[in-house]
Amino acid sequence: ACLLRASRAWVASPSWAPIVRVYAASMSIARIASPVGTLTLQASAAGLVRTDFTPAQTPEEVVPPELAAAADQLAEYFSGNRTSFDLPLDLRGTDFQRSVWLALLEIPFGATRSYADIARTIGNPKAVRAVGLANGRNPVSVIVPCHRVIGADGSLTGYGGGVDRKRTLLAHEGVRGFAQPPAPLAPPAPLFTGSMT
Repeated sequence: ACLLRASRAWVASPSWAPIVRVYAASMSIARIASPVGTLTLQASAAGLVRTDFTPAQTPEEVVPPELAAAADQLAEYFSGNRTSFDLPLDLRGTDFQRSVWLALLEIPFGATRSYADIARTIGNPKAVRAVGLANGRNPVSVIVPCHRVIGADGSLTGYGGGVDRKRTLLAHEGVRGFAQPPAPLAPPAPLFTGSMT
């Protein structure tokens, strides 16, 4: 919704209009319910661009075909029937950010890594702070598992979706030191779907 509002504002400016129209025309969007809040999914023709935690919108039943696999795999993850995702991703960021996000994809379900671990993984052991910044800018929450990155001392550090969501996701994955939820998380259901065209 923020992108749409921003796009509408930019479209009013002739110098931004062509760029925004091209970008917006190639994106599909859906909002799904999840046990950790509403997730907004955005996809380009190349793959999933974004999953964000957002306020709930008016429920609708249909998820665009470009997002059906992502919605289904998230439902499987939250119901305890999936430990990894097999989706095309369109990760948009700097080369460094993408290297961090790709390293996050290598953290297995139920495991955690520190920012220093990720820095070493990408071959830049002194870039711990930069790894933290890139982790915080991960555009594909849950699927690119930035919630699995914790402090070197095992403490929960920041999370774009909030530390409570991070704790819930880690508990769902059975990470030691986090209380296991009493039952499997409920699968997401479509709330809002549409295209940005």
